[in-house]
Amino acid sequence: MTQYIRRSLEPLVRRYADNFKVVVVVGPRQVGKTTMLRHLMEEDASRGVPRSYVTLDNTAILQTARQDPALFLQRWHPPVLIDEIQKAPELLPYIKEVVDTSSQLGSVWLTGSQPLHLMREVSESLAGRVGIIEMLGLSNAEMEGLPSEPYDPSPDYFTRRAALCTPLDVTEVYGRICAGSLPAIRALPEDLRSAGYESYLDTYVMRDIRDLAQVGDALRFRHFMAACAALTSRPVVYAELARIADVSEKTAKTWLSLLVSTYLIKLVEPYSNNLLKRLSKRPIMHFLDTGLAAYLTGWSNPQALEVGAMSGQIFETYAFGEVYRGFANAGRRVPLFFFRSSDGKEIDLLMERDGTLYPIEIKKTASPSRGDARNLGVLDPVAVDDVPEGLSVFRRKIGTGCILCMTGDTFPVSDRAWAFPVWAL
Repeated sequence: MTQYIRRSLEPLVRRYADNFKVVVVVGPRQVGKTTMLRHLMEEDASRGVPRSYVTLDNTAILQTARQDPALFLQRWHPPVLIDEIQKAPELLPYIKEVVDTSSQLGSVWLTGSQPLHLMREVSESLAGRVGIIEMLGLSNAEMEGLPSEPYDPSPDYFTRRAALCTPLDVTEVYGRICAGSLPAIRALPEDLRSAGYESYLDTYVMRDIRDLAQVGDALRFRHFMAACAALTSRPVVYAELARIADVSEKTAKTWLSLLVSTYLIKLVEPYSNNLLKRLSKRPIMHFLDTGLAAYLTGWSNPQALEVGAMSGQIFETYAFGEVYRGFANAGRRVPLFFFRSSDGKEIDLLMERDGTLYPIEIKKTASPSRGDARNLGVLDPVAVDDVPEGLSVFRRKIGTGCILCMTGDTFPVSDRAWAFPVWAL
């Protein structure tokens, strides 16, 4: 039996259950949503607080939920955990009626793997009654059994995390990149992970895609997913995606939205500020599971991936994923952007918080230097005092920057930025 890995979201689920009548955990298939909630159920049961469990992946049960929601909730009444609620949105108005007749908090727990569809139904049926939590695959901190923290660009955070976390060399980092973040697939022997990802695609991804839209050519859609994986950490160019996958641009847009709505891809929007001359208006796409991206593009082992053509791209996607998971695991939604100026200077990741911009450069290097922070000056126009009348609202402070890399420790590389190891996130 696979040992349970404690998840960073557990305290947040408890807090939401103490303050909302309904708690919804959304995220990709097989990241551990149900496993975590059932673990919390077992803890509650040991204290004499039982909760029933039902999954709508069961066809017979799903039919009841859709055709007779009232009867369904008589059989599986609160406190209850209902798995894959997006399959039966008909239940949501009835759940609203049930929780409205009770003062009990946290009585209904739900999971879902199709956020755009689910969010619409939840907002219409359970507004003011529901706490929504986003769950992604395992973070580096969870794999190490360490406390998770959202990224905080400060010397105190850098030094504390670097001292707390176990250093990883480049081989170990690419081992984690190749293994991905899905608990069940990570637990497989390395030579069986390809079979695990193939089963994951056939059993979950393609089935969910068919539920969301009419995708007539499954083989071509798989080819499209591989094209997206090959372009991870790159700007979205629909003409390029359409050409590689041999589909129309309209189809490419539709299919990419499906990958976003099933949490396989995250789009990072370009930063816009009237005091800056930006060039790119295209979002950057990142696969949220690097193991799936490696599998789709044919990289079967970490050694080949580390020296291959996708090495830098997938390292950048991995680093983005760790930053993003840190915020998600804290239940926080901090705006993350990227920036490319009119003269071609890029900043890989830009965090905006409380009127301050915090730039992050991602470099696959173990020896970061002042030169790695040279592009950070492109943000200086937003911090000047002398701006044209009417544009002062766009002024921002520039906070501590970061070179996220493979260094063995953390230290300031310039007066603008610190070097910080990706394994310490």
